Amino acid sequence: MQNFVFENPTKIIFGKDQIKKIGKEVGKFGGKVLMVYGQGSIKKNGVYDQVVASLREAGIAVVEFPGVKSNPVLSYALQGIEIAKKEKVEVVLAVGGGSVMDTAKTIAAGAQTDDDVWDYFMYKKAVQGALPILTVVTISASASEMNQAAVITREDSAQKYSFMSPFVRPKTSILDPTVLFSLSPAYSAYSAVDAIAHMLEPYFVNTEPNSSLQDRLVEGLVKTVLESTEAILKDPADYDARANMMWAAILGFNGTTTAGMGRVGLPVHMMEHSLSALYDIPHGAGLSILLPGWMRYVLETYPAKFARLARKLFDIEEKDDRKAGAAGVAQLREWFASIGAPVCLGEANIPGGDVEKIAQNASALAELWGLTDYNEEVIASILTTCA
Repeated sequence: MQNFVFENPTKIIFGKDQIKKIGKEVGKFGGKVLMVYGQGSIKKNGVYDQVVASLREAGIAVVEFPGVKSNPVLSYALQGIEIAKKEKVEVVLAVGGGSVMDTAKTIAAGAQTDDDVWDYFMYKKAVQGALPILTVVTISASASEMNQAAVITREDSAQKYSFMSPFVRPKTSILDPTVLFSLSPAYSAYSAVDAIAHMLEPYFVNTEPNSSLQDRLVEGLVKTVLESTEAILKDPADYDARANMMWAAILGFNGTTTAGMGRVGLPVHMMEHSLSALYDIPHGAGLSILLPGWMRYVLETYPAKFARLARKLFDIEEKDDRKAGAAGVAQLREWFASIGAPVCLGEANIPGGDVEKIAQNASALAELWGLTDYNEEVIASILTTCA
């Protein structure tokens, strides 16, 4: 295990009937809040009414900023920044899933500066401050409610990029698993894929050869996500399954599983950002297409670890490591298909003839992220196996 610093000060309030506490939590940081949310689902499932009632009871002045879309875009975040500055809000509250939280984080950082916030995503400048951010979570997948990352798409250049800063780590996040009861089967599946990818990419792509503790954490969490998702698709109101999924997704990408692992990489996320930037498909759908293909590509590099994962997740008894690993990848792909996630480009209506265009787009992000093993040719070869 390598040297590391782990600091995650986000306060988590977890469980049934906890949304009513958001007003008091927001009030600790200011009396005027920008409430960021999506395109109306929180008004259908009752979350909006609960949040607004709590904020009013706490005497918080509310400025609403609705309309965030899945795969959030820079232009809309810029509108939010203008409103936050004009209204002189003191706090930003995200009520939604990863897209809403990404937008809220971008707004919170941009409201404190005259910088071009895109410079943060291009790593030209570092965030120097942000308004306090709190969240009420309605989709559990990205772990954005307990990490310091934000992802946004610049539409004019089809660049889906990210930045990381401790300034945008949420102060408090409220997670009520009952909120997920109304989540569609498709987005329940995509959430699971996203959580799994967050864990499996660093499981293989790291610089620490002795990682037994972290490996067991990942294996146990992924197993939990598999089991919970199957239960959720049978009964969307299975509280324990929703709760386990909600907490496992956070633990999988809040720094816990990668502490001590040295430099880690997210090559599948790098490639997927191009799919959702160019074709606006759900992030989890893009990952379910790409993850098995990438795993097949790197199987020969980590045969023993692939075999270990296959045996832990799917009880594969094959003694040959390479064969066991290949069987595990095939099982995971089949599992993605069984929960309704696409497993090839065609199933997401992405033309196979666009491979070169996608690879060109992705290679620019690979360079920015320092993923030197992934040039345009390599990315294209992986994409071809996913067509």
